[in-house]
Amino acid sequence: MTLPRQRGLTEQAADAAIDTACRMLRLPSIRNEFPDIADRAVKDQMTYRGFLAELLMTECDDRARRRSERRIKAAGFPREKSLRTFDFDANPNIDPATIHTLASCEWIKKGQPLCLIGDSGTGKSHMLIALGTEAAMKGYRVRYTLATKLVNELVEAADEKQLNKTIARYGRVDLLCIDELGYMELDRHGAELLFQVLTEREEKNSVAIASNESFGGWTKTFTDPRLCAAIVDRLTFNGTIIETGTDSYRLASTRARAEAPATAS
Repeated sequence: MTLPRQRGLTEQAADAAIDTACRMLRLPSIRNEFPDIADRAVKDQMTYRGFLAELLMTECDDRARRRSERRIKAAGFPREKSLRTFDFDANPNIDPATIHTLASCEWIKKGQPLCLIGDSGTGKSHMLIALGTEAAMKGYRVRYTLATKLVNELVEAADEKQLNKTIARYGRVDLLCIDELGYMELDRHGAELLFQVLTEREEKNSVAIASNESFGGWTKTFTDPRLCAAIVDRLTFNGTIIETGTDSYRLASTRARAEAPATAS
């Protein structure tokens, strides 16, 4: 299809031509934002080059946003969590400076592991999802899973002779987030398969784990002491360990909100 080109188009005809061209070239952001940007260009007396740059940057920014949204969706997070909504005051055991450093994602770029350890309700899952979301927003491929779900998937894959394919699929993500490690004892076969995922990932890949058990308590999950030691060594080598503490993060947050009106008065 060729668009008719002629001089002296009316404003209405020009708008129609722009709309058609944007559809053909798949430029939805320019098509949607063009009228407002054009009006602003007239008001601000933009040059032609400035006007064109504004249009193109609008399209680029929107495409980056949509790619980020697709990566976050592909990660499979069970709910939305962000660092902005994390209540650091309710859990003073977590250093905000350390978390914001982690949010830069340099540790993922270097393929380093991260361990979040603490009792239930201390904000581990919130932090795990929030940091995973930050990584997805910065262009990294992220995958979230529960430890038991991952092990069950690996066992099924091994039974169906698809283990290598499944491990390779997890190996392609830049950051693998494993939540709720330590809530259930794994049999030897399941523990060995999980160990395989943790150790056979390429060096450029990172893993982040949230566990309600200290490393000393991981023997309840990995009953083979040597296997347990090997996994701990893998995760602590050049890794970051954050202890979220023993006080209930959820209860502390609730208590702080309940006391807020009385304090304000």
